[in-house]
Amino acid sequence: MSAVDLLAAAGGALLLAGTILPLLRLPAPPALALQAVGAGLLGAVGALVLFGAAPVGAGFRDGLHPALGIDGLSGFFLAAIALVALPSLLYARDYLAGAAHERELAALGGLFIVSLCGVVAARDPSLFLAFWELMTLAPAAAILLRRHDAAVRHAVFVYLAVTHLGGAGVWICVLALAHYGALSDPGALAAQGSGAQALVLVAALIGFGTKAGLAPLHSWLPRAHPVAPSHVSALMSGVMVKVALYGLIRVLFEWAAPAPLWVGLVVLAVGLLSALGGVLYALLQHDLKRLLAFSSIENVGIAALGLGASILFASEGEATWAAVAFAAALLHTLNHAVFKALLFLAAGSFERAVGSLDLDRLGGLLRRMPWTGAAFALGAMAIAGLPPLNGFASEWLTLQALVHLAFGPALGLGLAGALAAAGLAATAALALFCFVKAVGLVLLGEPRRPEVAAAVEPPAAMRAAPVLLGGCCVALGLVPGLIVPALMELAPGGGRIATEPALVVPGTGSLPSLWLGVGIVGLTALLWRLRGGRRAAPVPAWACGQRIEPALRWSSDAFSKPLRLVLEGVLRPRREVEVVRAGGLVRSVRYRGEIPHLFDTALYGPARRRALAGARVARRIQSGSVRGYAAYLLALLLAVLVAVRVGVIG
Repeated sequence: MSAVDLLAAAGGALLLAGTILPLLRLPAPPALALQAVGAGLLGAVGALVLFGAAPVGAGFRDGLHPALGIDGLSGFFLAAIALVALPSLLYARDYLAGAAHERELAALGGLFIVSLCGVVAARDPSLFLAFWELMTLAPAAAILLRRHDAAVRHAVFVYLAVTHLGGAGVWICVLALAHYGALSDPGALAAQGSGAQALVLVAALIGFGTKAGLAPLHSWLPRAHPVAPSHVSALMSGVMVKVALYGLIRVLFEWAAPAPLWVGLVVLAVGLLSALGGVLYALLQHDLKRLLAFSSIENVGIAALGLGASILFASEGEATWAAVAFAAALLHTLNHAVFKALLFLAAGSFERAVGSLDLDRLGGLLRRMPWTGAAFALGAMAIAGLPPLNGFASEWLTLQALVHLAFGPALGLGLAGALAAAGLAATAALALFCFVKAVGLVLLGEPRRPEVAAAVEPPAAMRAAPVLLGGCCVALGLVPGLIVPALMELAPGGGRIATEPALVVPGTGSLPSLWLGVGIVGLTALLWRLRGGRRAAPVPAWACGQRIEPALRWSSDAFSKPLRLVLEGVLRPRREVEVVRAGGLVRSVRYRGEIPHLFDTALYGPARRRALAGARVARRIQSGSVRGYAAYLLALLLAVLVAVRVGVIG
């Protein structure tokens, strides 16, 4: 065994030990430390393989022969998992301290990380599907262990129902690939004809797209992510949805390759719908974690835009730009994992300090929680795509690929590229608007409740985790070119065509991101110097002689009101106004507004009603009689025998 093999084995063993030992009554902090060391070793192995070390373990197999291995793509996702898992486990050390079920939550968190690593390292269908199901169940158990109210149980029910329906697509896809021998021989599926390939591709889009949170199969995500413990939310939104993208990438770019043109168009359209829809509904939220959950749909959509563009470029024979778009998708996958984990961990600290994440109850937390507040602001700038942070680097690279697609020779693909580029630009603008709202209402201004005024910083580990992730946002934004060439090599037919840490590829100009960052910092310092370093003198706010009440300040609805007015025909808000009168005078006015989720009302609502109607019909045959059930089985057996006899069943 090589040194890299030994590191991988040691990392896996430590991660498993840290997961099992809490169940044997070991205190949670040592177990979390073992999990962190194990995840860190696996992430280091992944990075080594990504940057040129020999693959670890076995290759893919079609039969039921359990095996593990790490190639370049698996290595990238292992590194991303570790980059989120390490700060999350550090955060959990203080977050879980003294909590009910502390050891059980530590074990379930470790089991979740094991399943994430297992999916990307599995090399046969049995292990892949086993880890996939474990990845679904572990966070659900952690959520239910922590909270038991009806709303949380409903959220977990929706999560399990939707993801298991999508999981059926994953099972169909993986088992069909194994049946055709396409896991070990990627060309085998194409030899079966377009029908078999279409079956696998549609099943993959539904199955992996559901777990990734791509619209319109995303309804579980904004329900489940906000109710999970904060370190689990960071893992779910930061890496679980990315592991689903890993499965989709394996199918589209390896096992079922080459993907036909229509698949690229579908992925591009779904990505655009997810990006625009996700950021739009994020902007309308009142709860900070729900806002972050909807923005995860947006960012997964941006990654899907890159994957769709890569397929379209490959179908036109443009291997270089296919590799650029592929690298942009992977880079945004990594970037979103980092800044979304940061934002969820910071949100958990706010919730611990205040007891609520209602945007209309917060305010002024930057002054009271400076470390956590500054990290949250940095993450908000990164997710809004502001330079020189990492969100800008990957969104800019994605935009370049889409613009090149728009100016390509094929008219239809050019139109698709133009629409996608315009949609990405609109998404970036709305994301900036959304996180100006989040930062303004959470961090700035004065506290709106006494408990907010009394907020203090969390313990050291909970402060350090978001700060570490903030440093990663800066580093990945300043030198993305150090990783982009390696990501381009992972694309089919890709190669190292960029040799410096720049935000563009050869032939389109050059803008080294490190110098961009230096320039922005220098310009800021110059403007401060020209301003003379003067600080504005604080004075009491004036409200026409009245005392300023929280109701007089900008609310969450006030930020989104212009957008709601423009898109009222699409959003279809519901309003209820109740006027209470006494003696001819208005005593009070109660207003209630709600914006129903478009996909819930148009897609899931009718499906739910039909399912309930079918269940009511099926209930009629549930007599409770054992003899009746035996008669049903006998009738079914006779029907099968008759079908075999007449040749309906061979």
